[in-house]
Amino acid sequence: MADDLRDWLKKVEEREELRRLDGADWNLEIGCTTTLNWKKRGPALLFDKIKGYPPGFRVLTCSLLTPSRIALAFGLSPDSSDKQILEELRPMVPQWEARLDKFPPKTVKTGPILENVLSGKDVDLFRFPVPLWHEKDGGRYIGTGDAFITMDPENGAVNLGAYRVMICDSRTVTFHIQPTHDGHVHIAKYHAKGKPCPVAISVGQHPLIFGVAGRRVAEGMEYRYVGAMRGEPVEVIEEEVTGLPIPADSEIVIVGWCPPGKTRTEGPFAEGTGYYGGAEERSIMEVERIYYRNNPILMGSLTDRGHTDHSLFGKLLGSLVLENRLKRCGVRQVKGVFEHEITQNYFATVAIKQQYVGHAKQAGLQLASLLDGGRFVIVVDEDVDITSLEEVIWAVCTRANPLKDIDIISGLPASDIDPIFRKGETERTGSKVVITACRPYSWMNEFPEVIKFNPELIKGMKEKWAGILEL
Repeated sequence: MADDLRDWLKKVEEREELRRLDGADWNLEIGCTTTLNWKKRGPALLFDKIKGYPPGFRVLTCSLLTPSRIALAFGLSPDSSDKQILEELRPMVPQWEARLDKFPPKTVKTGPILENVLSGKDVDLFRFPVPLWHEKDGGRYIGTGDAFITMDPENGAVNLGAYRVMICDSRTVTFHIQPTHDGHVHIAKYHAKGKPCPVAISVGQHPLIFGVAGRRVAEGMEYRYVGAMRGEPVEVIEEEVTGLPIPADSEIVIVGWCPPGKTRTEGPFAEGTGYYGGAEERSIMEVERIYYRNNPILMGSLTDRGHTDHSLFGKLLGSLVLENRLKRCGVRQVKGVFEHEITQNYFATVAIKQQYVGHAKQAGLQLASLLDGGRFVIVVDEDVDITSLEEVIWAVCTRANPLKDIDIISGLPASDIDPIFRKGETERTGSKVVITACRPYSWMNEFPEVIKFNPELIKGMKEKWAGILEL
């Protein structure tokens, strides 16, 4: 298991999956190069000697783009495919969640993050080569591959979220958090009391911290979740301005206060939906202090049409977390859940082994209630490979009767970056479609037989034509 971001990067470089690029411009060149690279599923990119900045102030992109790099983050074999990662992690998820109480974060007095400290007049967010990622972004986004840290003022629960953060000026940022997310709830609680909310934002950290920050886990359990994954507690330092626990081995952490009643325009920003999210007045954070390591690495996670740098990682981990939550809700014989990478959070498939009439629809409706912001839920039989969109669509086309097997649920909370809503709409409520693409339970044994070859014959043909055909 890698100890911090740099240890993980060493393992990536040993596999020749890291490229060091010198001389890029922070103004669009990093964003464009990153986009071209991830379309090819290329290596991780570490930009240095960025135009206008001294050597050693670096930007990392495409970090979690491939199954091999994701496997390294989890301590698995780097030769694992995405499907193999799912299979290896599936039994681990309930084990992680069962032992969260054993891995609270460990408070330490010092760590690499304290190597450099900027306070007062020395605070300057532009000290770092923060990219302008896309041409029409509203500003330079320092938070794309981040962990946004807040605390509930009532119960002390610490939340880590992955929210976009835009620089307004050298000492101020603004950010975008969905109203349903814990970070938004924490800020609202402080503001309801007329108090500023303490905030810490890590913008370079171990990939698992970033990955968990971007997924829905039990409230206030993000640090514990990462600890359970790694088999050792996350070391944190109690930051002296805000009192918030920050990762001791983060690369860069900015801290300060989100005051009530103060806003700045945030956005637009090129989102993973493939469209620019609109510009709106949003809360700000007034930065009081910046911590950073020597030769700091700013972690970026670029978004574009249907993809982000971390979308594959998010879908693998998110699918397993959703599957475990679905099982805990009492849905029987769940064989797998998968959120398809290209669809962002809008499309998920669940496979079940049907046990009774209505079982498939029950599974679909329950998953729809758990899916954050999603629009389409497909339920299939266990013989369908849910990681293959081709097989899922085949099942929809051959096993779903539109009149009986499509249900639409309306009036649900919706994301304000969802492009389906017109700018200025005040009530953004969405709908979800549940498609039951299973063989009808009452006569499933009479359903036409699926065409397939004997596994032994398939194995024999692969061996027979090895070196001639890639079968």
